[in-house]
Amino acid sequence: MKLAILKERQDGETRVAASVETVKKLVGLGLDVSVETGAGVHASISDALYSEAGAKIASGAADALKDADIVFKVRGPSDDELAGFKKGAMLAAILNPYDNKDRLAKYASAGVNAFAMEFMPRITRAQSMDVLSSQSNLAGYKAVINAAAAFTRATPMMMTAAGTIAPARAFIMGVGVAGLQAIATAKRLGCIVSATDVRATTKEQVESLGGTFVMVESTESGDAAGGYAKEMSDEYKAAQAALVAEHIKKQDIVITTALIPGRPAPMLVSEDHVKSMKPGSIIVDLAAERGGNCPLTEPGKTVVKHGVTIIGELNVAAQLAVDASALYSKNLLNFITPLINTETKSLKIDWEDEIITGTCLTKDGQVVHPSFRAGGN
Repeated sequence: MKLAILKERQDGETRVAASVETVKKLVGLGLDVSVETGAGVHASISDALYSEAGAKIASGAADALKDADIVFKVRGPSDDELAGFKKGAMLAAILNPYDNKDRLAKYASAGVNAFAMEFMPRITRAQSMDVLSSQSNLAGYKAVINAAAAFTRATPMMMTAAGTIAPARAFIMGVGVAGLQAIATAKRLGCIVSATDVRATTKEQVESLGGTFVMVESTESGDAAGGYAKEMSDEYKAAQAALVAEHIKKQDIVITTALIPGRPAPMLVSEDHVKSMKPGSIIVDLAAERGGNCPLTEPGKTVVKHGVTIIGELNVAAQLAVDASALYSKNLLNFITPLINTETKSLKIDWEDEIITGTCLTKDGQVVHPSFRAGGN
């Protein structure tokens, strides 16, 4: 059984879907692993290293895809790549179907069984397969590092003979995986850290990392299924805006991380909030790919508005290509391992399994995911 690893062609995508370690383990499962030449160059993995791990180096995408039963990618395949898939092949990648619904019909038409890794259910046995968590963890860290790099002051308290430098104040909005890592990183850099979230259950997590929890006093709960946050009522949003308005004017660094699956990012930082911030303050909007948590965010750009630098970089985890690739490829390995029958060297997929039903978008020429098939949301 052949497994193909393709080079990523999307602008700014530096990650690769296999590490040297995972190639060795995939080969150990009895798979013939084919890696497109140059696939790992941005993640500091040479063709020679893949070859030493047991992979065959393919001259191009068509060569890698020829007769491949399984294809691993970071992003979804292009039309040219999709044309090289054999019917019945399994694709595992970050497919972003909410923004690429038209692609699902193409996967189905090509006979590809497509699995969206970002739809991995948040259950205990799937934790090691959760690409959102592994990549968001790195994004939360990098967001603070980028903020500190753009900030024109020091972040920790410094006592010198010439005077004392006060520590920077960092405010983290959204306490998911990225937010928690941002809190931890900001604390390590010596910031005074506060954080907010609509989920009261995150208070203990924030405080365990040394942050101060800031939240609207309300009986309304922001907890949704799977550990996600849900959209709140207009009354709650108004109360939250008032709370943020008072708090944000004292902050030096603001990291926004709030996302709602399948919907535009909620607006957390208004233009009036930005106007109230101190000149030289920094906002890093990790929700830029979904429109941003601030109306002044320009996705893919760093801009200065009302004296505040707003960083709207896309695909932040890819800025840490080596670690991001290592974690992502391990997620893929953990996903595929239970699906391999090592005796028959074939796939053994339980189509009723919660992990499979949660991630499978297309199967046997049909769109099967309940959110996207005919009659879905």
